[in-house]
Amino acid sequence: MKTVFNIARAELQTLFFSPVAWLILIIFTFQCSMGYSSSLESWQKYLAQGYKSSGVSMDLFANQISGLLFSVLNYLYLYIPLLTMGLMSREFQSGSVKLLYSSPINNAQIVLGKFLSMMVYGLLLISIVMVYVLYSWAVVKDFEIKAILVGVLGLYMVVLAYAAIGLFMSSLTSYQVVAAIGTLAVLAVLNYIGGLWQDVEFVREITYWLTIGGRAGWFLIGMFTSEDFFYFLIVMALFLGLSIIRLNAVRQKSRWTASAGKYVLVICSALMLGYASSRPMLMFFHDATSTKFNTLTPNSQEVIKKLKGPLTITTYVNILDDQNLYIAYPKAVLADMYRFRQYVRFKPETKLEYVYYYDSVNNPGLEKRYPKMTNKERMKKILEHYEMKEKSVIGPEEVRRQIDLSGEGRTFVRSIKRGSGEQTFLRIFDDQMVFPGESEITAALKRLTMEKLPKAGFLRGHGERDNNNEGDRNYNRFAQDKPFRYSLLNQGFDVADVVLNKEVPADINILVIADMRVGLNPTEKQFLDQYIARGGNLLIAGETRRQEAMAELVAPFGVKFVPGQLVVQSKTQLPDFIMSKPTADSKDLIYVLGQMHRRKLVVTMPGAVGLEYTTDKGFDVAPLLMSDSSAWNEVESTNFIDDTVKLNPAVGEVQKAYPTAIALSRKAGNKVQKIIILGDADCISNGEISISRQNIPAANFSLITGAFFWMSDNQMPIDVRRPESTDDAVSLTKDSMATTKIALVWVLPGLMVITALVGWIRRRSR
Repeated sequence: MKTVFNIARAELQTLFFSPVAWLILIIFTFQCSMGYSSSLESWQKYLAQGYKSSGVSMDLFANQISGLLFSVLNYLYLYIPLLTMGLMSREFQSGSVKLLYSSPINNAQIVLGKFLSMMVYGLLLISIVMVYVLYSWAVVKDFEIKAILVGVLGLYMVVLAYAAIGLFMSSLTSYQVVAAIGTLAVLAVLNYIGGLWQDVEFVREITYWLTIGGRAGWFLIGMFTSEDFFYFLIVMALFLGLSIIRLNAVRQKSRWTASAGKYVLVICSALMLGYASSRPMLMFFHDATSTKFNTLTPNSQEVIKKLKGPLTITTYVNILDDQNLYIAYPKAVLADMYRFRQYVRFKPETKLEYVYYYDSVNNPGLEKRYPKMTNKERMKKILEHYEMKEKSVIGPEEVRRQIDLSGEGRTFVRSIKRGSGEQTFLRIFDDQMVFPGESEITAALKRLTMEKLPKAGFLRGHGERDNNNEGDRNYNRFAQDKPFRYSLLNQGFDVADVVLNKEVPADINILVIADMRVGLNPTEKQFLDQYIARGGNLLIAGETRRQEAMAELVAPFGVKFVPGQLVVQSKTQLPDFIMSKPTADSKDLIYVLGQMHRRKLVVTMPGAVGLEYTTDKGFDVAPLLMSDSSAWNEVESTNFIDDTVKLNPAVGEVQKAYPTAIALSRKAGNKVQKIIILGDADCISNGEISISRQNIPAANFSLITGAFFWMSDNQMPIDVRRPESTDDAVSLTKDSMATTKIALVWVLPGLMVITALVGWIRRRSR
């Protein structure tokens, strides 16, 4: 071991006798200081203006665009080859390698000594990064020190892996420039090899594992993963082993065939170790962030614990649904599997399978591009474009024997199935995110574990809003529109129609009655009363000019629809456009409304009636939404486009803040009955939850998810909240920030320049 240290010390002396090592340190420091001080100054100015935001730590260091750790990662790609190009090339070029060969030093000691020198130099680079880390720890409130240290560890592992590669390339040639270019070439290959042969099932896992690009990504955002950690160790061992074999071949003048066999053995051993370390059952994770940002929330983990036995997620890819084919065609399979990494982490035995088929699908664009062709002919054309083989695709008859996808429109969909037979679908969505998030995936999994699913019934037969058909006034989008992320169907609920000519089915636990045009007959009233008496939950949505028809629905709860409709004077909207705000107390019942209140979001109601209530009917009553205090119940005007509304107290118009949504609850047997009454049915309609208006921060879909979360006893949608990070302040003033910038950008690199010059002068004087 002493010999290894001596070689490392000699190499470091040689390295610092040259200007390259000092130049890299100085430029590296200057670049880091510029980027870091710019980001820190931006935060200091932002917070000094009174804005509130958290996540300062991760933004300074782990922002993928401007974060220091990601910036450093990009620098290393260029710096390390310059450092390693002379490790062995210099020995070959000067002939000093012969002295090493003639000494009692073996090739392993030479390689390890050279590599140890790079480890020490890498620590110097990391120590520079630690200057910014420690300074941030001092000035940022509740700095995420643990997460950032994991990121620093990831950077150091990258340095060492690059150094091992550079050492091997330096052992292949006596020309230092060739060694540097060769190192860059190998790094380029390792960055892009992950995209090669991804359509070959046996090969794609090998090439995907070999890629070095993105390997440090989890580290940099505060997540330690054993797979990536062992990847770097294996890469180091691989290239150090190759370097030793190379020096042995030169020293012993071995035949190339003997060396080639050793190379193959080392490479195969590395691949086998890599394959083993990437098996889900053998992987270890540690999320160092304070909010566990990189880990599934506790609710999701609890759902996974209940999934005993095998679990199979089968992705059905219709070739004729070619606008979604890019998601999981063979070359994208491993990237698609990565989307379920967090779930496989907690359930390693999960199987991910892919089925490619072709069958009729609603795709007008395809018919325009390939007119007068059969589905099979169109399928062949698409396969040519995606370089897929026809033998990997099954036909309509075969896929229909496996599963019925007609209910999903035969578009891109996943089937999740337990070994015990329970099955459900997981979809993609028509928004910018496209892919299901934790809430949607966990909701699908939870459906497999529940004996009784939350089921929402929509009353029909009295002119109510339709939950099956499209149209701005209807409810199918929030109820069961499959491409809409926040529809009840995608958040874990079952949905059904209900008619009151018989008892409400026992599996209905939430009944929606929206915008009834005619009242209930005595028989229907009897069945509704039976449902209420058994403790069934209700969502009643009133509407203007429906007060008389719906009065008998809400009267038993002590609630009354105020005559007329609410109006408010506005310069930008019609008078009947009401923006209701969540009350401060609503958060105690429905956390979603609390989030809306904190973020100053509103629920838009284009035509609403006010609500009045008493508390003598045995219910606990709480207002959820309130209108502006300048609103009044207009009973005279109905034409809000041409007429001018004016408050007239003489006809019963009262100006005040009106409740537009209230929550009622009471003990009913062994459960709590929950009822929500809205003064507007449009606020949860297809049109209103889809529209966006300038300068109006509406979040109507949040009212839907929050209301059904409360009425389903907090079961669905899945609560995926995390604690908010508290690093929301920087203890720097404008003057101290300016001093910091000067010290980091100019003084710190300047001290290094002076140190380098002093060392150079002393060497010259000797």
